[in-house]
Amino acid sequence: MRTALEVADIFRVAGPAYRAAHAGHLSLHQLKIMSAVEHCRTAAMGGHVEACTDCGHWRIAYNSCRNRHCPKCQGAAARTWLAAREADLLPVGYFHVVFTMPAEVADIAFHNRALVYDLLFRTASETMMTIAADPKHLGARIGITAVLHTWGSAMTYHPHVHMIVPGGGVSCDGTRWISSRPAFLLPVRVLGALFRRLFLTRLMALHDAGKLAFFGPMAPLADRRAFLRHLSPVRKKRWVVYAKPPFAGPAAVLAYLSRYTHRVAISNRRLLAFDETGVTFQYKDYRRSGAGRQQVMTLTSDEFIRRFLLHVLPRGFHRIRHYGLLASGARKDNLEQARQLLAVAPPTADDTSVEPADPRPPCPCCGGHMIIVEIIERRYQSRAPPPSSNASGRPAS
Repeated sequence: MRTALEVADIFRVAGPAYRAAHAGHLSLHQLKIMSAVEHCRTAAMGGHVEACTDCGHWRIAYNSCRNRHCPKCQGAAARTWLAAREADLLPVGYFHVVFTMPAEVADIAFHNRALVYDLLFRTASETMMTIAADPKHLGARIGITAVLHTWGSAMTYHPHVHMIVPGGGVSCDGTRWISSRPAFLLPVRVLGALFRRLFLTRLMALHDAGKLAFFGPMAPLADRRAFLRHLSPVRKKRWVVYAKPPFAGPAAVLAYLSRYTHRVAISNRRLLAFDETGVTFQYKDYRRSGAGRQQVMTLTSDEFIRRFLLHVLPRGFHRIRHYGLLASGARKDNLEQARQLLAVAPPTADDTSVEPADPRPPCPCCGGHMIIVEIIERRYQSRAPPPSSNASGRPAS
């Protein structure tokens, strides 16, 4: 069922004015995403008409845009991804670990997203693998599923990586499974110190290689001395690595993953109102506790769209990555070895996980079988830039 308010509604009404006001400053990639969100599951995308074979009831189903930034298209993608990951779960506790970066480094990431996001992934995963392999801590090779988020709850720019990590790993000689302590995986201060050193060393190497770009007020950082001065305070800061206690079983792990892996900057269910004053939505203020954490914010439509577009990922960038035992190339063999060491049987093939022959919901009137009786042609390509629009946000005729 359609929610009362959607991001698409805001884009349709306020998008034309926003694009006109920021012409020349929006990338083609951003324009295509706005177009996809605006036209997702509308007649412009095409679709089909279904009719019940028993009572004759009919309904129209429009196609989705399948864009990974669209709030309406993540449910099916998440379900498909989770079904594939369920077989990877081991009968051990799982920890939630978060790596974030200081604001000074996030400013650099804003101008160099693909490079710095990739660096964040690589250094965070290497930090976990290195400390876990140290006999003073765990002495094992672990597995990691990592997910990049670039937003805070109020859609501010806040790049960080969430990790799901099994509570243990395979010993370095491959002969046994080494379990972590029940509520402790690795020391977060040690993780933070190594993460800071690896990240800053490699960030400096990117600058020395001339791979970083800076614009506007950040342009002076192209000079090496200015760049070093900018980084000087963060070399002394404690880089916070956050680790939550283990989840209560595989079902809880899947529930967590379903919330985080395919999330976008803001979901439609958080939107409360959209009028001449702007967009009102719910967010969490993590500086507060209890009932006071849930807050309400109103932004102008221009600022709302600007914040949404802050979190457009670079084209082709993989925001979910796997490392160690879960690295794609050797995942199957590594998991088989881990199960043998844990003395657990491999997962059995579950026929219920196979997609049904007819995924269409039954008739809402009589529960009968729905069949396609007509195809609605797509009016234009979903990945094209938005057509010219009038003040109402509808395509001009």
